[in-house]
Amino acid sequence: MDNITLIAVASIVMAGLTTALGAVAPALGEGKAVATALTSLAQQPDASATITRTLFVGLAMIESIAIYCFVISMILIFANPFWNHIIAQTAGK
Repeated sequence: MDNITLIAVASIVMAGLTTALGAVAPALGEGKAVATALTSLAQQPDASATITRTLFVGLAMIESIAIYCFVISMILIFANPFWNHIIAQTAGK
């Protein structure tokens, strides 16, 4: 297996792992946050505005982790910085 194929395989595998873990972990975090918020709302209905506002800010922060993982996986597939290095090495031979 040559270097270009090795870089391609590693990039695709790591992009898949990044997307998988970047989707599962925030989904679990969002589920736990919503469940906790619903429990808090059931116990203190008077604080619903504060709990809801805090929940949405927290969900946005959790979701940003998934978006960052997606961006990293797209960089690994379409704009991999290692491609130019490998192509420069093979062109010099």
